[in-house]
Amino acid sequence: MLTKVVATIGPATATRDGIHSLAELGVDVVRVNFAHGTHEQHAEVIRWTREASDATGRPIAVLADLAGPKIRIGVLPQPIQLREKETVVLAPETEAAGNEIPTTYPQLAADVKPGDRILLDDGHLELRVDDVRGTRVECRIIRGGELKSQKGMNLPGVNVSVPALTEKDLRDLELAIREDVDYVGLSFVQRADDVKDLRTRIPKRTLIVSKIEKDNALENLEEIIAVTDAVMVARGDLGVELPFEQVPIAQKRIIQLANYFARPVITATQMLESMVNSARPTRAEVSDVANALFDGTDAVMLSGETAVGRYPFLAVEAMVRIATEIEKARRSGAANHAAPRREMPAHRDPRAGGTRTEHAVAGATVEAAKLLECPAIVTLTRTGFTARLVSSYRPPVPIIGVTDQPGTWRQLALMWGVQPVLCTSELSYDSMLACARDYLMRSGIARAGDRVVVTAGVPFHVRGTTNMMRVEAL
Repeated sequence: MLTKVVATIGPATATRDGIHSLAELGVDVVRVNFAHGTHEQHAEVIRWTREASDATGRPIAVLADLAGPKIRIGVLPQPIQLREKETVVLAPETEAAGNEIPTTYPQLAADVKPGDRILLDDGHLELRVDDVRGTRVECRIIRGGELKSQKGMNLPGVNVSVPALTEKDLRDLELAIREDVDYVGLSFVQRADDVKDLRTRIPKRTLIVSKIEKDNALENLEEIIAVTDAVMVARGDLGVELPFEQVPIAQKRIIQLANYFARPVITATQMLESMVNSARPTRAEVSDVANALFDGTDAVMLSGETAVGRYPFLAVEAMVRIATEIEKARRSGAANHAAPRREMPAHRDPRAGGTRTEHAVAGATVEAAKLLECPAIVTLTRTGFTARLVSSYRPPVPIIGVTDQPGTWRQLALMWGVQPVLCTSELSYDSMLACARDYLMRSGIARAGDRVVVTAGVPFHVRGTTNMMRVEAL
């Protein structure tokens, strides 16, 4: 399968057998959600994931997803009924008195101004700021209802001053580094500097997934994508920050730019949400997944479906079935009239994941594979850059990503169309090509005498030097 599947681990799957079952069903990336659970539990999940990878012989990447600065209502003695057109006052939880509503975010009064919107409880309740006095924020209730303790707060259009990494995130990051995770998810990214700050705190080989879930991240989208390694369309909070009718447009824009910048992109949240309680997805959910694939997403993510759902393994099976069918339709041309893929510009921006030489080689590799009707493309890579670049051009055949680095082998599991191969032989063109040839024959992708297009960066040890293309007969 060309599309990759990300599964969130939770009580429904957080056992050795559960994770082994996910691996056997085809999960490529295990998401460890640091918003829940203990460090001991997370370390255990990572260990079981490595065991499952060894047992199946398939690379499975680990995505450590940091919780980020979640702004919430504080603890209330009892639920409050908010009535439209009435006014309420928000105050820091250490100062709130009387009928004031406490908030866990002490900088709220410094960040908002009259006219700003404040959304509570996933957008079910809406306030409009009337006045700011010291640390107090007076608001008019626009959309009322019952407000309970510790409900989330969103501030659309507001540049919040809270840092992207909280103290909890920094403690969680220490565990992630110690466990040698493959990807770190950065929540509530607002600007490129948020990504750059995280980069200084992690090992060079660890890659960053920037989660696009705030409306002001969309304003800085190109700058964020240019400095990150991968992105996630996090439709949960994004669907609160934006009017719901704008979310599909934002999703398409994020995916298109990620493809353009040669960054893997994950589409997440409520993809098969009904399968938390149902053994079958709805038709609308199937269409949603299919449209994300047509848009060009690298991976689709299951959240509650595999974390707390009643049918976690059926959800993975459903996701695999949908992706397999869409890929089959694309190969046959049956889907082309319905969802033509936008062609990449002939000359990409220099920021877009490589130099013009590197893009020329990657583009020529894909065109040569089409012209020669090759069964596969072979990329020889140490960092994953070459495979990622070729993947962004969406060739019609599998990309065999051969590497001598175990970490890269796992990271390649996220990239669309890439089948990672770990080569333990001496590092050379001939030895890595031999590993690719052996894999192609064993997997039945190619037969003796078939031609494949091989691309690499020479010398191998220099990062980002995709500069060579050859046609080889197997």
